[in-house]
Amino acid sequence: MAISDKTKNIIEWIICVIIAFVLAILIKYFVGTPTIVSQESMYPTLKPNQRLILNRLIRTTKKMPERFDIITFEAPSKIGYSLKSDIDLNNPVAKYENEPTNWWSKFIYYVLEINKESYIKRVIALPGEHVKIENGKVYINGEELQEDYLQSNVVTEEKVSNTAVAFNDFIVPENCVFCMGDNRERSTDCREFGCIPLEKIESKVWIRFWPLNLFGKVDVK
Repeated sequence: MAISDKTKNIIEWIICVIIAFVLAILIKYFVGTPTIVSQESMYPTLKPNQRLILNRLIRTTKKMPERFDIITFEAPSKIGYSLKSDIDLNNPVAKYENEPTNWWSKFIYYVLEINKESYIKRVIALPGEHVKIENGKVYINGEELQEDYLQSNVVTEEKVSNTAVAFNDFIVPENCVFCMGDNRERSTDCREFGCIPLEKIESKVWIRFWPLNLFGKVDVK
C-alpha cells in the first residue's frame, strides 16, 4: 500500500525533529552550552543571574585546565567532614559515591543532566603542587599565591565553619585540580571536599552574554 504525501511529510518532520534533538544533545555535551549563575561563590567575578556560555571542549579533549581558569564540575557526593580523622590528606580527592549504574540512568544524569548538580569555581592548584592554607593566605609550593581577582578584604580560611575541618595542607594528586570560589566566605569548594578529578570537570567558563554591558570573554585573572 502506497504511503500518502501527508504521511510522508509527517515522517519527514519526525525525522527532522529527532535529528535536531540529537544534534542539540551532542553540541551541548561535547562543544558548549549556556548556563545561569545561581550562587554568590564567585562574586564579584561572576554574579547571580548572569548568563554564560560554557566551553565543553575541555571535557571532550580531556585537557587539564590552567591555573586561574574558571571551570564547572560535578558536585561531589560528600560535602564537608566533621572529624579530622575522616580526611586523608595523603589522598585528598573528592568522593563520588552515588553515581548512576545502568546506561539509561547515566544518559539521564550525565547527558541530559537531569537532577545533576554542578559547581563553578576557579582553579587554584594543579597536579603535584603543594597547597597550604594558613593565616588567611594560599601558598603553592611554599610561595604565596597572588590573587588580584579577590576583593581586598577577602581572606582564605583554613576552616569553612566552626564545626568542619578542611583540606588545608596537601599535595594535589595526579589528574586532579584544587578549586575555590572567589567569594571565600560564601563558597563551598575543595577546602571542604577535596580535589576534583579531571574526569569530573565538565566545562570552562568562556563568554558572558548577559547583562549586555558585560558581554564578552570572561577574564580569569
